Amino acid sequence: MIEVKKKSVVPVYGTAVIWVIYCLIVSLNGVLPFIGLAITGVVSYLLLAMFFPGSVIQVEADEKPQSTGDEKVDTLLADGKKSIKEMQNLRESILNEEVKAKADDIINITDNIFKKLQSEPGVYTQVKRFADFFLPTTVKLLNSYDRFGQSGVEGENISGTMERINAALDTTALSYKKFYDSLFENQALDIETDISVFDTMLKKEGLLDSDFETKNT
Repeated sequence: MIEVKKKSVVPVYGTAVIWVIYCLIVSLNGVLPFIGLAITGVVSYLLLAMFFPGSVIQVEADEKPQSTGDEKVDTLLADGKKSIKEMQNLRESILNEEVKAKADDIINITDNIFKKLQSEPGVYTQVKRFADFFLPTTVKLLNSYDRFGQSGVEGENISGTMERINAALDTTALSYKKFYDSLFENQALDIETDISVFDTMLKKEGLLDSDFETKNT
C-alpha cells in the first residue's frame, strides 16, 4: 500500500464562486478590474487550499514483477500470478463459505509454490508440470462451481456436480500440499546427509557411545 494525497475540490469551486460574486459586484470595464479579479482568485484559492488541504488515502501499489534473470522462469512466474489472481476472483464470487475456505487454502499453497520457484529457479521443471496440469484443472473446477452457483437453478444434476467439485477440492488441496513438500526433497536429503555426517563424527569422538552416557549418569 502507498499513500496518495487527494486534493480537495473546495478551493477550485470556492474560487469560482468568489469570481462570480466579484463579477456581479465589480464592473469589468478596463484593465484594473481584471487585475483585481486575478488577484482575488489567487488569494481565494491559496486561503481555501490552506483550510481545505485534502486528504491522504492508501491505494494498492502495482507490484512490479521481480526478475530472476531467466526468461522461462519469469514467464512461468507471471503465468502463476495470473492463475492465482483468477482463482482469487472466482473465490470472491463463490457464495459457499466452505468452498471459499478450500479455495483460500489452495491459493495460499499455490502462492508458496511460486515463491519457492522465485527463490530457487532450479525447481522450474517440477513447477512447470504443476502449472500445466494442476492449475488449469483447478481454475476450471472453481469456475464451474461458481457458474452453477450463480445460475439460480436447482436440480439434481447441478447439486450433484457441485458436491463432487466440493469434494474434489479437498483432494486438490492435499495434492498441492504434497507437491509443495516435494519441492523441499533435495533440501531434506542435504539435511539428512549433514545429520549423518554429524552423527558419525560424534560417534568417532566417543560422544554417542553407551560408555560415555554411563560415565555421565
